[in-house]
Amino acid sequence: MRLDHIGVAVGDLKAAETAWSKVTRTGSPSEAVGDQGVRVLFCDFDGGSIELLAADGDDTPVGRFLARRGEGLHHVAFRVPDIRAALAELQDQGARLLDREPRAGAHGTQVAFVHPSAFAGVLVELVEHPEGA
Repeated sequence: MRLDHIGVAVGDLKAAETAWSKVTRTGSPSEAVGDQGVRVLFCDFDGGSIELLAADGDDTPVGRFLARRGEGLHHVAFRVPDIRAALAELQDQGARLLDREPRAGAHGTQVAFVHPSAFAGVLVELVEHPEGA
C-alpha cells in the first residue's frame, strides 16, 4: 500500500480550490461521484493528491460530516493493487469494513472504506486504479 490521497471535506469547492492552489496544482476538472452524493476535485502535489469533497446535499455522507464536524480532514486513502484482496486481509485482521465490496470512485477507480475504529479514529479509503493508470 502507498498513500494515494488525503480527502478534505469542504463547503465551497471553488473557494477550497483557490486556497489549496497556493501549495498544489489542480489535477483535473471536478467530477461528480453520484452514488456518494459528492463532487470531487483533485489537487496534486509531488507524491500524492488532496481530494476536495463537496456534498451534493445535506443528506449525503459528506453533507452529514460537514454538519457534524465542519470542513477538514475526511479520510486518508491508500492505493492498493487488488482491492478485494486488501479488504479480505483487513477483515481477517478484525477491521470493521464499511464496504465489503468495492464501488465506483472518481477517475474510474474502485474504492472501499474502512471504519475509523480500525485506524485510531481516521476513516481509511482503499483505492484500486484501472490498469495502466
